[in-house]
Amino acid sequence: MNERAYRAALFDFGGVLTTPVWDSFAEFCRREGLEPDAVKRLFREDPEALALLRRLEVGEISENEFEAAFGERLGLESPERLIDSLFEGMKPLDSMVAAVRDLRLGGLRTGLVSNSWSTGHYDRDLLGTIFDAVLISGELGMHKPEPEIYELAAERVGAEPHTCLFVDDLRENCEGAEAVGMRAIRHRDAPTTIAKLSELTGVTLET
Repeated sequence: MNERAYRAALFDFGGVLTTPVWDSFAEFCRREGLEPDAVKRLFREDPEALALLRRLEVGEISENEFEAAFGERLGLESPERLIDSLFEGMKPLDSMVAAVRDLRLGGLRTGLVSNSWSTGHYDRDLLGTIFDAVLISGELGMHKPEPEIYELAAERVGAEPHTCLFVDDLRENCEGAEAVGMRAIRHRDAPTTIAKLSELTGVTLET
């Protein structure tokens, strides 16, 4: 596909438009006296822990229910404000936010596709200035990497899936996008992602 064939760019939030999620989890673990990779290992090695997250992301359980169950699996005595504490170290990545804004100004439709349970964790004013569509899994009852959420995202930005770029830091979410025909970019660092977006869209972006 040539560089002018893409009509839309879709983005994950945590770990793409922010500093890495795993770094925030590691900071939380150090504060709680846990091994730095305790949360990461729980999500990757404990199917029930991941299932709890998925249920939270599609609105099947409340934040309080997740915090109680996940806190128990971590061995925490008090799980209050667990979610806020887990994500406390995650900060906006200004260069990526600017890249999204510039892509939109350059004529591409832009969308956010995020696995999350609440819009209260986002700066909605900011999202409204850089995205044409915002899809939050907890509001939709579907999540990445299910094909339906990618197809809905394409529909909401007014583009066919094969004309959409999709940026995410997780391999399985990129594979889900590719399965419906999108061109996926796995995000590892801002300069590399921004350079690739500029190459594929023809929009000059600052790295």
